[in-house]
Order: sequence, then structure tokens, then C-alpha cells
Amino acid sequence: MSEAAVKERVAADRDTLVEVAGLSRVFDVSKPWLNRVIERSERMFLKAVTDVDFTIGRGETFALVGESGSGKSTVAKMVVGLLGATAGDIHIDGIHMTGPVGRSDMRKLRRRIQMIFQDPYASLNPRWRVERIIAEPIHAFGLATSNRDVVKKVGELLEVVGLDPRDGRKFPHEFSGGQRQRICIARSLASKPEFIVCDEPTSALDVSVQAQILNLMSDLQDEFGLTYLFISHDLAVVKHVSSRIGVMYLGRLVEVADTEQLFSAPKHPYTRMLLDAVPDLGMSGRKRTPVSGEIPNPITPPTGCAFHPRCPLAVDRCKAETPKPRDVDGALVACHMA
Repeated sequence: MSEAAVKERVAADRDTLVEVAGLSRVFDVSKPWLNRVIERSERMFLKAVTDVDFTIGRGETFALVGESGSGKSTVAKMVVGLLGATAGDIHIDGIHMTGPVGRSDMRKLRRRIQMIFQDPYASLNPRWRVERIIAEPIHAFGLATSNRDVVKKVGELLEVVGLDPRDGRKFPHEFSGGQRQRICIARSLASKPEFIVCDEPTSALDVSVQAQILNLMSDLQDEFGLTYLFISHDLAVVKHVSSRIGVMYLGRLVEVADTEQLFSAPKHPYTRMLLDAVPDLGMSGRKRTPVSGEIPNPITPPTGCAFHPRCPLAVDRCKAETPKPRDVDGALVACHMA
């Protein structure tokens, strides 16, 4: 089944909110011009993301997983507009993010998209009180008619995320990491968004606090009908929050499948490697197949399939030909041997 046919099937199954097609991003990492002239060196380009395609339905949580450097956060930043795309298209509720749009349409879309960042210590202004931090989107999008309404909304948002309205008078340094992330979530909710991109929102927190934040985000999704793009390197985390998972390796999507299917019957060797790294807490004694090696240099990636130097199933075709995503038992897999 072709990629276009699979996307049509997904759109038919659910009301699609986000559609990403052919998304790519290349960074120029060349030395300064004078250095290149003196050293007689060529320009160098880093392909951070290459031909990424996925859709997200309304009310769904779609997760992107992979090792550090696989391009997950770059995709997240391009989807919310913090980073421009070198190529490809992003449509959110029918609005072309990477194309010419009216300023009024973009402003309305901006209100409906928010992002929760990885580090709660760096994403809050240390000089502002919490009430001002949360109130900023309310003022920016004109969602309150008076200061009294703003104070009321800020108090309600703090209660929604499990904090006290009186906490609004405090500064960020007076809170723990988990509480700061709750403040970040309250700020993201202040504009009444529909789509939230979560860039590893729990990776900087203790394990016990991670569970609290994940449960909170799940409850908020049910209460407000939110749609999530969840970025993580931890499969154990995304198993409990996502309905579908996309696995990235060196800037490419190598497998996209429903969460249950991906965990029970992974198709791509890299997905199996990631699952083998998850601790077997149930001590089931399942067979593990360790894969040696490290992620190649993205400036000079391997020919053909980028995973072939680490893959136990690699053949000559893998070294010469880049695999195209194809349907394998309901999952999209970019592997010749799947």
C-alpha cells in the first residue's frame, strides 16, 4: 500500500488535525568562508530531518521516539513554527503552515497551538511572578476583558494543574521541578489551545514525578479534548500516553504503528533494539537481540539504509538502496527485510 493510500485510510478513520508531508530540514554547518578558502575545505550540511510524513487525528496522542540526535525535537519545532522547514508541507486544521497564509489566519492558528518544553527550569522567566507568566497568553490573544478576569482565569488554571491560586504570587525558583512543569502546562492551557507539542516534558523530572505529570496530561486531554504530539526517547513512557508511535532514526521515520501493535510485534530492527533496551520489569525472560554500534555522523550518513551498519539483518541491497515506507501488516515500515 502506498503512502498516499495509507494517509487516506488514516484520514477516513479519524478527523485529521495535523498533516505533515515530505518534511525536511538541512542545517549549514560549514566553517566561515575565509577558513574554507585557507583550508581548501568544502561546505558541510547536516540533514537533521528527511522526508518525514505523518498525520495526527483530533484528540489523539502521536508520539515520536528515537535516540538523541534522531531529529525528533527538530520536527517538533518545525510543526509549531519555531523553525523553518527546508522542504515539505505542514497543514494544521487545513491551514498551510509552510505556505503563504493571511496574518489573521496565522494569528488564530497560533492561539490554538502551544508547546511544552523539556526543561522546566529554563522555560520560565525567573524575573516574573507565576501569575504574570500564565497571564501572558491571555493578554496576547485578548482572552479577557479586564484585569479581574485575568486574575480569575490564572487562579482557575493553577487549580486545574494541581496548584493553589495563591502560588501565582511566587517566583519560579520557589517551586520544585515537577511544580514548574505544572506551571508550564498551565501557561500552555491559557490560550485555550487544541494542539500541544510536548518536547520530552518529563525527561528532566524524577520517575515518581514523571508519572504525576503524565497522568495530569492525560486527564487534561480528556477534559479539554486536546491533541498531543509527544516527543520522547523513552518507549516505556510513550507506551502509556500514546495511541500511535513513529520511530525515528537519523532524521527518517523508520516505523509508524499503533502503540499496541508496535510493542507486541515490532517490524523494524531498530524498533526491536529500542524495545530490548526497555527494562523487563515483569521478568518474562523474553529473548533480547543486542545491536552494537553508534548513530552515524549525520553530516556524512551511510549510503542506502542509514541503519545498515548496526543491523543484524542487513544485506547488500540495504547498503545501496534507501528503503521506502511500505505497509506491513498495518504498520508503515521503511525496511527492505521487514
